[in-house]
Amino acid sequence: MLEFKNVTKYFQDGNQKIEAVKPTSLKFNQTELIAIIGPSGSGKSTFLTMAGALQTPTSGEILINGKEVSQMSQKALANTRMQEIGFILQATNLVPFLTVKQQFKLLAKQKKDVLSQTEYKQLMSQLNLEAIENKLPSEISGGQKQRVAIAKALYTQPSIILADEPTASLDTQNAMEVMGILKAQTSEKNKTCIVVTHDERLTSYCDKVYHMEDGVLTHT
Repeated sequence: MLEFKNVTKYFQDGNQKIEAVKPTSLKFNQTELIAIIGPSGSGKSTFLTMAGALQTPTSGEILINGKEVSQMSQKALANTRMQEIGFILQATNLVPFLTVKQQFKLLAKQKKDVLSQTEYKQLMSQLNLEAIENKLPSEISGGQKQRVAIAKALYTQPSIILADEPTASLDTQNAMEVMGILKAQTSEKNKTCIVVTHDERLTSYCDKVYHMEDGVLTHT
């Protein structure tokens, strides 16, 4: 569960104050798959990084599973991110000198509660990644890297999944498969999933759709 209470985010650009996120209060519940759509520069990515405890708000409170995170220490924030949140970001966070399989072994050392071996194999099969498990990131395509990033986010069994343009480098078939997996994971495993996207085809998979423009989030 993720809750925003009167949250704002301002940036200073010289003498100008930029309101990236205007006062926002809302609650996203478990089993909800939510899309946030809107033009570039509307505040979507800022909203997502605050939801993931990567940025702190200028004012207001953010609660992740009932814990207020905006006043936490950096160490506590890092722990919350590791335990509760799975990120699917545009810049895929793959370690360049580890094979695909080794990326997951590293995660298993960092977090105890990961998918079982059976569930891992099932996920890799669903995402068509079995054939590239022994390859390095430099040896696989952009779409494959994106699918590995999605698998990594799900592997750690987070309660909240935050995805920034998760299907940007995927063809239509792969994009729809990924949304189907996110939908199933969200409903079957009681997760909260927020997808920021330009791609309105994805909204058919979502329980709620919000539109963001000029820092204002509205339910459509």
